[in-house]
This record gives sequence, structure tokens and C-alpha cells, in this order.
Amino acid sequence: MPFIRHLLTLSLGAALLPVTALHAEELPAPIRKIEAKGAKIIGSFDAPSGLKGYAAQYQNRGMTLYLTADGQHVLLGNLYDADGKDLSAEPLQKLVYAPMSKEVWAKMEASNWIADGSKDAPRTVYLFSDPNCPYCNMFWEQARPWVNAGKVQLRHIMVGIIREDSPGKSAALLAAKDPQKTLAEHEKAGKSSTLKPLAKIPAAIQAKLDANMKLMEELELSATPAIFYLDDKGELQQQQGAPSPDKLLKILGPK
Repeated sequence: MPFIRHLLTLSLGAALLPVTALHAEELPAPIRKIEAKGAKIIGSFDAPSGLKGYAAQYQNRGMTLYLTADGQHVLLGNLYDADGKDLSAEPLQKLVYAPMSKEVWAKMEASNWIADGSKDAPRTVYLFSDPNCPYCNMFWEQARPWVNAGKVQLRHIMVGIIREDSPGKSAALLAAKDPQKTLAEHEKAGKSSTLKPLAKIPAAIQAKLDANMKLMEELELSATPAIFYLDDKGELQQQQGAPSPDKLLKILGPK
């Protein structure tokens, strides 16, 4: 499951030590053994009962390690107190998921997208979009009031996964003289769209499609639309498929 779906918002208050300070001291041998297996140790934090907590990243997922008081053993997993509160959640959010979220947002910002709406819109929403995706078209329709009012700019990261001609159609959109206008005409027409796939995709456009697909695979996404937005706390959230009306307000904000 992609790490985005594990984003946590809790109020614990553990003392956290960032990775820069962490590596100023030598990692204990048991923690180094875990690191050698492929885990990236991000930082450390205080834990109860003589334990020392470490936040780690492994294959786009966060995990917590707890070094025992004797410094010889490591426990892997979440730690809960007597009230059932997850004491691992906030360290993972602050040390692992928040930085990863910023990195993902920056990658989407640098991807090959087509703007839909004003560049001055106060809210930006990214979505991986296929020209043959009916749910992408549904979300496009849902978002019209916000986009037309200048409140939201959608950024369509074009991919081609649904039909055989999907890559060619995405290429046609990216290669259009006015991609924003061409995309709007295609989405507005819906099933009646006359968008033609490129018979031969130029190398430069193919490179853009390949980069978008690589990013989609990195995020472990398998369907469109995959929608990404920042919530009211500035934390990255994901929506798979056309959203329900209440979810739409969370993604796009108040009308």
C-alpha cells in the first residue's frame, strides 16, 4: 500500500532527533544491522520503559524500531500505551511521512502536466489522468465550479494505461499547440471527443510520458484518476477515483 495512504495526524509530543544529529553519534549495532538490510534510518525519538525509538523508511513505507535498554535487541512495529494510544504515529509522521510528502509534491510539480485553470488559483490539485478514463472526465466535470471561479488549478499528469490508444492520445494532448485548450475541448466533449492519437509519438513527448509513468509506478498507483492535494493542515492526501460530494469539498475547498 502506498505510503500516502498511511499519512498520520496525531498530537503526541515525543522528543524527536533529526537524522543530521542522529548520525553525529554512532548508531547502535542492532540498528546498523537493520540499516544494512535496506532500511534508511531517518531519526530517533524518546520512548518509554527504557526503549530508544528510531524512525526508518523502507520501500516508501515508514516503520519504527525500538532498541531495548540493554542495547542488544530491536523490536519492530508500533508501540501502544495503556490507553491504546499509538506512540509510534507522531514520530513517523514528523520524521518520515512529512518529508516524503514534500518530496512527492515536488516530483509532481516537476512532472509533465497540463494546467486546467488559472495559474493564480490559491489551490493546486494534481491528478494522474488518462484520456480514455471516464472517472477522470467525471472529476473534470465535478471541478468546473472551482476551476471556473479561479479557486483551483487542476494539473493533469498525463499517462496512457487504459486502452491501446491511450498513450497516443496523451501524446496528442502534450504535443498540442495549446494543451490546456485541447484538453478542455476533449473533456468537455466526453464520449463525443474527436481527439486523435498520434500515430508516431515524437521522442521528446515519449520521454515525458515515460517520466509520468515512472512517477506513477514509484507511487504504486495502478488506476486513474489518482488525485493528490494538500489538506487544511498542509498535509498531502490522496483520493483514488472520482470523489463523493463530501470528499470533493475536502479536495477543492469551499465553493
